[in-house]
Amino acid sequence: MGISTSDKPFLERVAEAKQDNFMQAAVAKAQDAQFVKRTKARREMGHWNEWRDLAEQIRQHALKYLPDYLEEFAGNVEKQGGHVFFAETEKEARDFITELVVKKQAHKVVKSKSMVTNEIEIDKALTALPNVDVLESDLAEFILQEDNWDEPTHIVFPTLHKNRDQIQAEFKKLGYEGDNEPAHEARFVRGYLRDYFMQADFGITGCNFAIADKGMINLDTNEGNADITMAMPKTQVVVMGMERIVPSMKEAEVLDNMLARSAVGQKLTTYCTFSGPKKQGETDGPDDFWVVIVDNGRFRALGTEFEPILQCIRCGACLNVCPIYRHIGGKGYGSIYPGPVGKVLSPILGGYDNFEELPYACSLCAACTETCPVKIPLHELIRKHRIVEMDQKHMDHSMTNLILKTIGIGTGSPALFGTAMTVAHTGAAPFSRMKEPGDVDGMYEGGKINHLPKAAPKLVHGWSDIRDIPMPVEKKNNFRHWYKNHKPVDPAPIVKEKEAQEDD
Repeated sequence: MGISTSDKPFLERVAEAKQDNFMQAAVAKAQDAQFVKRTKARREMGHWNEWRDLAEQIRQHALKYLPDYLEEFAGNVEKQGGHVFFAETEKEARDFITELVVKKQAHKVVKSKSMVTNEIEIDKALTALPNVDVLESDLAEFILQEDNWDEPTHIVFPTLHKNRDQIQAEFKKLGYEGDNEPAHEARFVRGYLRDYFMQADFGITGCNFAIADKGMINLDTNEGNADITMAMPKTQVVVMGMERIVPSMKEAEVLDNMLARSAVGQKLTTYCTFSGPKKQGETDGPDDFWVVIVDNGRFRALGTEFEPILQCIRCGACLNVCPIYRHIGGKGYGSIYPGPVGKVLSPILGGYDNFEELPYACSLCAACTETCPVKIPLHELIRKHRIVEMDQKHMDHSMTNLILKTIGIGTGSPALFGTAMTVAHTGAAPFSRMKEPGDVDGMYEGGKINHLPKAAPKLVHGWSDIRDIPMPVEKKNNFRHWYKNHKPVDPAPIVKEKEAQEDD
């Protein structure tokens, strides 16, 4: 599956992420910095929630009439001399682009940053072709490519997990002899990329928004590499998710503003480009212009309770407020779409069997929903995934089901519940330790559970391994026993005393 980035089990990925101290510090720093920049940029716009309402309406309208707008867009691209290919699956999209590269006898392929091209694994397919070189022109994606196609950790800042020394080491393989100063590293890469751009004969870009009534694509970048990718090669292929459509320029302008302010805290990205097939008489631009429109499971979400996820504009704001992402980073999710958006989108595109754990990597705090510029109810969709997995697909075949059923029977029977209360203190004693210095006064007077056998069910370990669990009190000291053996206090004397005080 193209969106999957790891074959390791979820808990193993999380354990590795928790050991990466630099990544955790970098993510925390980025989240804090982006909060300040994002908040300032949104306030400058004014009436932010009204803008969110408008953006939501635009995206919902486009989805409601998606077939019509896609047909209109395709027709306008072809009127201008371009071509459109509709791909139902990632394989269809990948095979079409690969065959086009072979047909064009291209040798130098240059790409700009694109999530959907990662989704269809076009890099892997093209690098397998003989006499074909592929280069990611976005600085962060280029660094990942040079590091043996390392996994990204963020949809906007893919190399957030790397420090300047690691990047310097990768550039040294290319002949860089400078220090680890980011400006010096970037200057070196700029020259390296420019040489490749001049030789490139095939360009691949993504698409932020497709303009239906103009047959144009809209790209937002901060480096300008996408503009060169569109201008220099003789053949250009634009790869877009089928939902990335807007009726006209005025809707694109609204969403461009929402995207820039939410993604990087800017009024607008440095390069906001609208392009299409080369016009007659123009010198820049491709001689052959293609748009590959990818479904790859998106259609399955239309008309369902998960349709709102197709409103997403890939700003990454939900990642920047997520407490789970703050601790495990992008690699813990095992998907090119990490964070809250990935928890919703990955099971839709990649299936529940591949991403069944992701909906549970969430505290349902709703911070993602609150910050989303197009008002996707992310935490509600995550919860709906849990319902599908448990109630419809019955995917939990672990000991958890048995434990919960046993608890339900036990708590529903007074006799069984009473027996459990009686033996709880004695039964937990082998796994407890007494209160130690540093514990909060008044807590764990009888000690707390320190460990459980490895054979204990995963559900139990999930609680005991990361929480201080107090030892159950002896039956004679629990609340039920105390309440049963204490008579209610007669309130009459207290009332009379209070009345006497008021009279005085």
